Amino acid sequence: MRIIVTVVEKITSEAHIDIPDGLNQSAIKQHIVDRYNSGEMVTNMNIFQVDFESISARIVPEKLSSKSV
Repeated sequence: MRIIVTVVEKITSEAHIDIPDGLNQSAIKQHIVDRYNSGEMVTNMNIFQVDFESISARIVPEKLSSKSV
């Protein structure tokens, strides 16, 4: 019997970045999104918490053998 198990986890990451002074809230959000989209923040992200959300299993029917009995 073959079973496919799926585990869903919520990963919380944290990055400490420098943002230029004088930006309004919208510009700060855009600056963070731009840094993330460019890949600059990926190497700075540290996983500090993983929360288990769910686990499920699905039975996969085995293919019938083509051998005659």
